Amino acid sequence: MRLARVGPPGAEKPAIVTADELAHDLSGIVDDISGPMLAGGGLERIAEANPESLPVLEGRLGSCVARPGMVLCIGLNYEDHARETGAPIPAEPILFQKATNTVVGPDDDLLIPKGSSKTDWEVELGVIIGLRASYLPDQAAGWKAIAGYAVSHDVSEREFQLERSGQWTKGKSAATFNPLGPWLVTKDEVDDPLDLGMRTWVNDEITQDGNTRTMIFDPGYLVWYASQFMVLEPGDLINTGTPPGVGLAMDPPRFLRAGDVVSLSIDGLGTQRQVCKQA
Repeated sequence: MRLARVGPPGAEKPAIVTADELAHDLSGIVDDISGPMLAGGGLERIAEANPESLPVLEGRLGSCVARPGMVLCIGLNYEDHARETGAPIPAEPILFQKATNTVVGPDDDLLIPKGSSKTDWEVELGVIIGLRASYLPDQAAGWKAIAGYAVSHDVSEREFQLERSGQWTKGKSAATFNPLGPWLVTKDEVDDPLDLGMRTWVNDEITQDGNTRTMIFDPGYLVWYASQFMVLEPGDLINTGTPPGVGLAMDPPRFLRAGDVVSLSIDGLGTQRQVCKQA
């Protein structure tokens, strides 16, 4: 299933997206595409519905999952991205968090923060948690806890992140810094999450052209690993890292400015497009 949320900010309706890319209203079946829905058997109720019998929704796409309780990010999780930044290959996953109110719709404006000079792009495979995960016994249980996948844009302000001391969170948590969607694609629809092409364009120039096959720690392992240190709840988002081609690693480095247009896509998961504006 491809699930979406359609409508103005704060008033989105849940929808299922059919092969013709029409969004059909699920609000009579589930309250939202959210953690409580995933925890409460909502996917099973949606699977029993006939989408063609439901009204079609049009308009803005919100984030494909209502605000997660946690946005957990994985740093330097692609071998080729680690090499382009000159960083060593991590022996264990690098975990950090970004503010949950960064999560916005896939085509919402991207706000360049006040005082920013180094806002950067990062296309990432977003993992949506479907089952509560705490001290999972093995990697297989990690895969089982995944509800589905989405395109996630882990926007970063590199000066705030790397040059202003402290942890990475303040370089990751500005308003609009995590467009998510267009869809939550349930895991049964994704044949191999470790063979998905990932691309970013800035002003129609391709900057990232990678594949999840160069991921160091796979999604099932990441869910298992994180569960040893924290509790993951349904609806939580894991940003699993980015392939090479970020602005920081260019020669010379290149960053986003007001007026730039960023597009991101992952095979089978859809495409995002953001216009950059000054906050």
